[in-house]
Amino acid sequence: MVVGRGHESDPATLGAGRGLRAGRTRLLAVGLAVAVLLTAAGCGGSAPADGGFQFTGATPAGEVVPASQRAAAPAFAGELLDGTAFDSTELAGDVAVINFWGSWCPPCRVESPEFQQVYSQLQDQGVQFLGVDVKDQRQLAQAFTDSSGVQYPSLFDPAGEVAVAFRGFPANAVPSTIVLDAGGRVAAVYTGAVAQQDLTSALTALLGEQADGGTS
Repeated sequence: MVVGRGHESDPATLGAGRGLRAGRTRLLAVGLAVAVLLTAAGCGGSAPADGGFQFTGATPAGEVVPASQRAAAPAFAGELLDGTAFDSTELAGDVAVINFWGSWCPPCRVESPEFQQVYSQLQDQGVQFLGVDVKDQRQLAQAFTDSSGVQYPSLFDPAGEVAVAFRGFPANAVPSTIVLDAGGRVAAVYTGAVAQQDLTSALTALLGEQADGGTS
């Protein structure tokens, strides 16, 4: 009993014990945090086992992912606004811009006409554009493209299935744009509206790769 009371009344001993336990807790927390960061870094630095695309973050405006870090885009298919069937194999061999938009999206009203201008400038140089209309009604979407003067095709995808095919891609980010290189690999992912000059810069870089002998 005397020993027990002595330990309870020794503040130095209690302080040392508490400090040791607190130190161990901090070390465990730091260890767990490092493990999480290493895991995340590993996922962001490599493609999934099947070599396909896995979204890990947006590409800075006007830039493209280094060729050695690009992953293959998934295959997808659907129906265009005019009812024509479309398959992603139709993009093969060209640099491709896939733009997710909706007639209900205010930024799209500015972005779509600007994309049309870039399309008009580069379509004869091996660049294709494909819109993907999401969360929309076909009639409203068609009216939007007509009023915006958009001439490139758009998939009608109210359920957002194309976005889901690009694993991890934030399907709710509208507008957003995915750019593929001529080899069918994801060269850039832009979440949010893309400025005309930034899109032109990215596409010019990818066309330059082709001129230099293609991507590696």
